[in-house]
Amino acid sequence: MEVIKILKRYSAIVDEELDRVLGTVEPEKLQESSEHLIKAGGKKLRPALVMLSCEAVGGKREDAVKTAAAVELIHTFSLIHDDIMDKDEMRRGKPSVHMIWGEPMAILAGDTLFSKAFEAVLETGTAHIPSENVISALKTVVGSCIDICEGQAFDMCFEGDFEVSEEAYMKMIYKKTAALIAAATKSGALVGGGSPEQVKALAEYGKLIGLAFQIQDDYLDVVSEEEDLGKPVGSDIVEGKMTLMVVRALSSASSEDKKEIISILNAKCDTNVERAIELFEKYGSIKYTYDVAHDNVERAKKLLDVVEDSPAKEALLLLADFVLQRNH
Repeated sequence: MEVIKILKRYSAIVDEELDRVLGTVEPEKLQESSEHLIKAGGKKLRPALVMLSCEAVGGKREDAVKTAAAVELIHTFSLIHDDIMDKDEMRRGKPSVHMIWGEPMAILAGDTLFSKAFEAVLETGTAHIPSENVISALKTVVGSCIDICEGQAFDMCFEGDFEVSEEAYMKMIYKKTAALIAAATKSGALVGGGSPEQVKALAEYGKLIGLAFQIQDDYLDVVSEEEDLGKPVGSDIVEGKMTLMVVRALSSASSEDKKEIISILNAKCDTNVERAIELFEKYGSIKYTYDVAHDNVERAKKLLDVVEDSPAKEALLLLADFVLQRNH
């Protein structure tokens, strides 16, 4: 698949930079724990978006490598801390950082990645990139870190709150997931010297595909086959998670059905997954979830009209579609 080839090509470039950035960390345990998830794989979608956005506005890929590494460091830091908070034992098919090195070292590993991210952006300065562009890229990256923390806090506050509005839910997933993807495309465009119009359009493109990415995850949780998903179908339902599908169904359901949906989510067991899916079908919330993700991707692709045709633009169009074509 063309997208996988693109991501592999860009991840090889950023992996080299990540090795360099983390190569000086000591003691050894801190270095190993900091590198663990990066070496465990992952698609490296976010750093690819930084470099492609830079190229799409006429910049050089190598100018964006440090910012790309920074975005991946922030993403990885958030995963390490998420796994500690959620007590998740596995990530990318390997034991989580805190399962191997313990929670105190895992917290330090996350903090190290977080700090190294800012160092990486500040090292971007080259003769032909104005310092104000680097500062704007740094501000963008910093802003996304605040958003990630706020998004995670909103997510935690939503647990057991069955009155969450669709607007509040969309704000939460924007902050938790889409903000960093928007920061990736915006910072890439800034480093690449894009016009204000191009920077704005690419930031919005990143936001829309980021929202679609999370909404598609909600959708896949109930429509996928277990072997594709890599986890039991309906695990969000079993965990009692608020997803767009749940929020939509609760806002449309009769009071009787609403009570039943809430009792299924509160039960946190897998015996009622099929019944929950039936209720979601009844109120059209599965189709609605798919349609919202699809609409976001179509709008994101139209925003790319502000940049000239190029292999980078073509790759960004393919990546937008890829968000919907994933099966896990």
